[in-house]
This record gives sequence, C-alpha cells and structure tokens, in this order.
Amino acid sequence: MELRQLRYFVTVVDEGGFTHAAARLHLSQPGLSAQIRQLEKELGQPLLDRSNRSVTPTEVGRAVLPYARAALAAADAVRQTVDEHTGLLRGRVTLGMVSGATSHAFDVASFLADFHGSFPALEIALTEDTSERMQAALLSGEIDIALLGPPGEAPQGLSYRTVIDAALAAAVAPGDPLLGPDRTSVPLADLRDRPLICLPRGTGVRAALERACAQAGFRPHVAFEAAAPHVLAQLAARGLGVAVLPFGEEGPDLGGPLTTLPIVEPRIRARIVLAWPSTGPTSPAAQALLHRLREALPKAPVR
Repeated sequence: MELRQLRYFVTVVDEGGFTHAAARLHLSQPGLSAQIRQLEKELGQPLLDRSNRSVTPTEVGRAVLPYARAALAAADAVRQTVDEHTGLLRGRVTLGMVSGATSHAFDVASFLADFHGSFPALEIALTEDTSERMQAALLSGEIDIALLGPPGEAPQGLSYRTVIDAALAAAVAPGDPLLGPDRTSVPLADLRDRPLICLPRGTGVRAALERACAQAGFRPHVAFEAAAPHVLAQLAARGLGVAVLPFGEEGPDLGGPLTTLPIVEPRIRARIVLAWPSTGPTSPAAQALLHRLREALPKAPVR
C-alpha cells in the first residue's frame, strides 16, 4: 500500500467519480483506475462501488476513508514540520492593506520582494480594501494579516499594533480663504461649511474626522472621496475643496502648490495598525509574514 494510492482513493470519493478525480490529480483515467484496483487487491476488498453513475465508497470503503484521510494529514504534517525546520515554507498568505496606508513610512514592494526571496516557494497575495471590510475578512479567515486604519476599537478576536499615529491636516490650494498671514493651523469649526475631500467611509481617517465633527455639533460636507491620498491632493490642488489628509510631525510630502494646515480645536489623529487574529495566524506562512512585518514596521506610540 502506498500513500499516493490512499490520496487517489480519497480524491475519487471527494470528486464522486474517476473523471473529475483524474483531472484534479493530473492523471489519465485508466491509470487512476488501475491504481485504485491495485489498492483494493492489496486490501482484499473493494473500496468503491462502480455500479452507479456516480462512484461511491463501499461499506469497507466508508470504514477505511477516515483512516486514509488521517494518514494523508499526518504525512502533510510531517512535510510541513520539515519545511519549517529547514526554512522552506510553502502555501499561500494574504496581506490586506488600506490604500496609502504606508506610502510615507514603509516600502511594501521592497519588503515583499525580500520576503519572497527568503521563501520562494510561498505564494503571497496583496489586496486593498477599506478598513472595515478588512477587519471582517480577518475574522472570517479570508485574509491573514492587514495594515489598516481602525474605524473604532479593535473588535473582539483581533489584535492591533500601531505603526503610524498621524495628525490630520487640511490641504488647500493657493488663494483659499483658510490661508492668511501667519496662519499655521485651522480650527475644525472653520471646515463646517466647506466642501471636503476625504478618504471613503470605512477608513480610519474618515471615521476620525466624522467623530470629531459630530462632537463639534456638525456633519462634514464631503464633496469628493477617493481611496488614494495623492488623488485627494490632486483634487484639492484644482480648487475643488479642502483635502483632509494624515501627515507626520514634519508635514506631508504632497508636492505641487498645496499648503497644509494642522486641524486643531480639537487636534484629530488617525492610526495605521498592523492587525491579525488574536489567536495568531494559523499557517506557518502567515506566522512568518507577521514576524517579519513586526520586525520591519515601526511601533508608534498612541497619543
């Protein structure tokens, strides 16, 4: 009896027949059938009932099936353990990232290239979405790790590590009424009746802005929204409104004619966090990626 024969048997049961099983296993149908018959000959009992259109396990086959699955799982575990000890990770890992999350603090392309160089057998998927949807995807297991702007407190089941804690600023074009002699900041109340350009709902920046405006007694008038901060800056540069953007203490590098004024009274801050399931990533691949990210990303204090 060979391990591959057990895999063939399980696959035929799962697929309900030889045709689909052969396609899944990249084998010819006669070759697959011959291997199953060889296994049945060695065991001395038929494992599959071929009398109907769909192939089903016999009574003996049903009794054998859980042991076959367990043997395959054990073999996979042995292979995975060896890979972990030799550094040869396999599988797939998915990293979610809110648009513009680390553009000014982290070169994600270089990081992923280095990570792939260390684990060339590992498939890495990068996806962008809103922070709210990525939190849900982390909880459901659709993605493994995410860089996101939390729209609120961490939901039960997720762990956060703050990597960026930035103040929000108003970015305006030349000649905007907010600009004036010696003007170095803008009170939030001055944005009450202004058209604003902001990130979409579901992002940490938008949530922070809306919370602050609600506490100040008004609802922000968001005239334009876009997922990429540089697009917000471009719209503001054309005089279409005031862009609300995060920036560090040294100010954002927006380029062009924009002037940025920190929003005060109150000061508003937005965070970018590294997020993962509180129980920890389930696969060795995701564990390795989280470890590398925690080493590579700065740990910012929450202010």
